[in-house]
Amino acid sequence: MGAEPIDLKGTRMDPDKTILRIYDPRAQEQATIRYWQNLPLGDRLAAVWDASEAAYSFAAAFKGGSPDHDARRFERTITRVERPRR
Repeated sequence: MGAEPIDLKGTRMDPDKTILRIYDPRAQEQATIRYWQNLPLGDRLAAVWDASEAAYSFAAAFKGGSPDHDARRFERTITRVERPRR
């Protein structure tokens, strides 16, 4: 069996989340790919942003600094452009 739902009696969980126990590494990889492909593009980009931010924070903490006060980095400006749908 590749995956089975886990019963968490008495545990409060977000109703739109599901926990699966996956035994086969290929099934896990396929489930991960399906999960990311089913997310809207904006959610995927936000997840990449969050992961990048966490990685930079971790690297800065490991070096003993803070990414917010790193003088070697240029300040960046973020601009959001919305285009009309076709």
